[in-house]
Amino acid sequence: MVYFETERLRFRDWNREDLPQFRKMNKDPQVMQYFPAPLEDAETDAFFDRIQNEFKDSGYGLYAVELIESGEFIGFIGFHEASFKASFTPCIEIGWRLKASDFGKGYATEGARACLDYGFKVLKFTEVYSFTAKINLPSERVMQKIGMTKAGEFEHPNVQEGSILKAHVLYHTKA
Repeated sequence: MVYFETERLRFRDWNREDLPQFRKMNKDPQVMQYFPAPLEDAETDAFFDRIQNEFKDSGYGLYAVELIESGEFIGFIGFHEASFKASFTPCIEIGWRLKASDFGKGYATEGARACLDYGFKVLKFTEVYSFTAKINLPSERVMQKIGMTKAGEFEHPNVQEGSILKAHVLYHTKA
């Protein structure tokens, strides 16, 4: 199913044919530089299953994103219910992960803007959060470009003590 499109991007359901590219993307050190570690195939497969289950349970999730022009799968942009222990959770989070070859082309910003629009108008969200490691300036810049406001900083409870990824920025927007 196709949920929506932008000028260059199609947001659709995942299919098994996406899995090889998703595995490759999640193993790429450049793509995963702001995460604790690249993912092994079994970890990506489990993540894929969690994405499928969130769509079944919630009616939304991390949409598979492809280029309209070529049909090429380039990653995901979408929503997730963050439930780790923090002052702002549980909450709806918007997030993205794209192939390194598609960095710097404006796809994350274009797609995240469209997702927020879809989330507020179609899914009727009243507010959405986004967060990333404090050192992940490219993702923080996307949050700013899509009109989110910095709500603070926090120590991510699921990141190991002493990790440079522990400190996170938190952004927020309302409908």
